[in-house]
Amino acid sequence: MPIINKLIEIDTFQGINIHNITPQIEAVISSTPIQNGQVLVFARHTTTALAINENEERLLEDIKFFLQKLAPESERYLHNDLHLRPNIPPDEPINAHSHLMAMILNNSEVIPIVDSKLALGTYQSILFFELDGPRKRTVFCQISGE
Repeated sequence: MPIINKLIEIDTFQGINIHNITPQIEAVISSTPIQNGQVLVFARHTTTALAINENEERLLEDIKFFLQKLAPESERYLHNDLHLRPNIPPDEPINAHSHLMAMILNNSEVIPIVDSKLALGTYQSILFFELDGPRKRTVFCQISGE
């Protein structure tokens, strides 16, 4: 059974932004000989996440609002006491809230591939969450099957 590894790059902007990466995942799959199997999609950063949900504009705004309520940027977090942390880079952001939001979501999803297509439901999309940004991010895809 072949295993194929690919990276997807995503340019993000400041704050919470949600990117529908379904078309990029479909393109990765179509570039392989895999017809039936699965794709593992993995967010490679501690302040990013993945989810499968509906890519509807008003729902995405509700999701952002929900996440901001769970981990408000304005709260006091120990991680943000940079002067008390050893060995931090000079450009270290104040981003404890972003780490906490990422913990609520997933950092990976596994989606079946059937007849060279993602076996997603009618309203399902693969959503990539930037919770900190702006940055160039990468998502790791591992496709396996026959």
